[in-house]
Amino acid sequence: MPPFSLKTIDHVVLRVRDMQKSLHFYTQIVGCDIAKRRPDLGLMHLRAGAAMIDLVDVNGQLGKKGGDAPDPHRQNVDHLCLRIDPFNEDELLAYLRSQGIAVDPAETRYGAEGDGPSIYFSDPDGNRIELKGPAIG
Repeated sequence: MPPFSLKTIDHVVLRVRDMQKSLHFYTQIVGCDIAKRRPDLGLMHLRAGAAMIDLVDVNGQLGKKGGDAPDPHRQNVDHLCLRIDPFNEDELLAYLRSQGIAVDPAETRYGAEGDGPSIYFSDPDGNRIELKGPAIG
């Protein structure tokens, strides 16, 4: 059994070709609110109820690290973030590594509850998964 319990989906990150068009769609049509702007990274954090949808401009600093622009004939989700409790970095790393999973070191990242610790790893198909702890402070 894992040393944590799942709480909810924290956020989903979508790579977008046209930030303004996507921003209009998610705010004006879907009803999300802008929670935080990161123009330095080409990133917009949108509030979607208790969760977040992050839009990453494929031509921005962050988006250029993720490969080609979205293709309507392929999947386009960057990663799935699961909010967990507790977030004990040493236990998490030991547990995941004991399962044969390569895991990135923990970092503080922004999510639905604010800045908090998180780690990344991949599922068997290469999909990126983020486990996120509670907000700091």
